[in-house]
Amino acid sequence: QVYFDQIIAGTKTQEFREVKPTTVKKYIELDDEGYEKEDEDGNAIPIKYDAIQFYVGYNKDRDSALVEVKDVYTEMFVDEDGNLITYQFEGCDWIAEQVVYNLGKVLEKNIHSK
Repeated sequence: QVYFDQIIAGTKTQEFREVKPTTVKKYIELDDEGYEKEDEDGNAIPIKYDAIQFYVGYNKDRDSALVEVKDVYTEMFVDEDGNLITYQFEGCDWIAEQVVYNLGKVLEKNIHSK
């Protein structure tokens, strides 16, 4: 609820999603073989969305808001020495990374009285 309220108020202007092997198809452009597409700097190319629908909790009558996405990019996680953080999943090496969404205006909101 706290982050949702900050997004609605315009004080939280970025939203982060960790890219995991189980969510990579949702956040990153993939080539025909299922590998992440990369830009000229070697960064994964995120899927671009015009807006994100945010929800509070899981109840049927929950607060929600549709928020504009102004820009999106990926960040790779590094350790204190600046080395990429990697891990293994099902025998494959993965680089720890996240997608960063720069949020814009609230396009729609559905707030239920409390």
